[in-house]
Amino acid sequence: MSLMIPMPLDIPNVRVLDVEMKESGDVIVTVESTIEGTKCRKCGKEITESRGKDKAIMLRHLPSFGRRAYIRIEPKRYICRNCSDNPTTTQKLEWYEARSPNTKAYEDYLLLQIIGSTVQDVSLKEKIGYDTVEGTIERRISNEVNWDEYKKIGVLGLDEIAIKKGHRDFVAVITSQQADGRVKILAILADRKKETVKEFIKSIPAELKKTIHTVCSDMYEGYINAAKEELPDSVIVVDRFHVAKHYRDSADQLRKEELRRLKKELPKEEYEKLNGAMWAFRKNRVDLEKDEKPVLRLLFKLSPDLKKAYGFREELTNIFEQKLSKAKATRKINNWQKRVRASGLTCFDSFFKTLDNWIDEITNYFINRYTSGFVEGINNKIKVIKRRCYGITNFVHFFQRIFLDIEGYRLFSKSYC
Repeated sequence: MSLMIPMPLDIPNVRVLDVEMKESGDVIVTVESTIEGTKCRKCGKEITESRGKDKAIMLRHLPSFGRRAYIRIEPKRYICRNCSDNPTTTQKLEWYEARSPNTKAYEDYLLLQIIGSTVQDVSLKEKIGYDTVEGTIERRISNEVNWDEYKKIGVLGLDEIAIKKGHRDFVAVITSQQADGRVKILAILADRKKETVKEFIKSIPAELKKTIHTVCSDMYEGYINAAKEELPDSVIVVDRFHVAKHYRDSADQLRKEELRRLKKELPKEEYEKLNGAMWAFRKNRVDLEKDEKPVLRLLFKLSPDLKKAYGFREELTNIFEQKLSKAKATRKINNWQKRVRASGLTCFDSFFKTLDNWIDEITNYFINRYTSGFVEGINNKIKVIKRRCYGITNFVHFFQRIFLDIEGYRLFSKSYC
C-alpha cells in the first residue's frame, strides 16, 4: 500500500476533489473553484447565477517527486440577466491563462529551466512539446522593453555583437546600468547604423530620457554622434578599456617586430632565452611572476625601444588609475603624448590619431569613472547564448532570451534574494 503525503498545490481558491495516479506514473489532481461568480464578458458586471460547468481542461502543473502532475478542472459558467441576450460567461481563474496548456506556476518553472539551457533541452527533459516551451516564452516574456517598469535609466551602454560567427553583420546592443548596479537589456537593434540608434533613443519616453546622465560607448562614430544629437545633456564616455586595448596593441605590435628581428639576428640558443617574452611583455609590471622578470630584462637589454614602449604603456595605464579631474587628466595625457613623440618611438602613432579625435570623450571618464564594463558583461552572456543555441537570428527571440537570462531568477524563482 502506497503512503500518501499531503502536498501544497500552490494554487489559490480551489478545492481538491480527487487525486489519481495513472499507470504511467502521472498524477492527476481534480479541483474545483471556491470562488462564486464572475464578470459578464459583455457588460462587465458581476454575475452569480450558475449555468453549469464548461468542458473539463487538463493543465500541466509542477512535478511532484519527479512525476508529471496535471490539474483537472471544469470551469464554472454563469448567465447574465443584465444583458438582453442573456450571454453566458466562463469563470477565469488567476492561476492559468485561457490559451495556455499549463498552470502559471508550471510556466514559471519552465522559464527557470530555460535559463542557461535551450528550448530543445527543456522540451526533452520535461517531455513536453517544443512549441509549448516556445509558446511559454512568447506569452510570458515581452519582446521589447517595458518603459513603465523604469523610473530612471542612468547610464546608457552602446555596443555591438556579430549575430553570426565569422560575419560582420553586427547588431547593436543597448543596455543600462541602474543606480544599484543592476544591468538591464533595453534593445537589440537590427544594425548599428547611426540612424537606427537615433530612432531607438527617440523612442525613449521624454521623462526617462532626461534621466540618462552618461552614455558609455566604444569609438564607433555612429554611436557617439547618435548620442550627441539625441542626448545633448549627457556625458559621452569612450570606454577606457577600449582605449587601453588600442595603446597596448600599439606596443605589442612593436614587440612582434622586435622579436622577429631578434630571431634573425641571435643564435638559436640565445633566442630561446626569450621564451615567454610575449606573455611577460603583455602583463602590467605589478602582475609579473618572479620567473618572468629576468626574461623581460633580457628583452629590454636587446631592444631598448621595447623598454621605452613598455614604460610609456605602463605610464598611461597609471594615469587612468589615478583619481584625477578631467582637466588634470587631459594635461597629463597631452604631456605623455609629447614625451612619446620626443622619444623617437613611432609605434604609438596610430593611437595618437585616436587621442586627437576622441580626447574629450576619453577624458570624460575622469568625471565619474564610468566604463562599459557592464556592457561587456552582457556581451559575454550573449555570446554564451549564441553558442548554446547554435545562433539566434530572430531579434525578437534574441531579446527575450537575453532578458530571461538576466531577469529570470528575480522574476520566476521564489528563493531569489
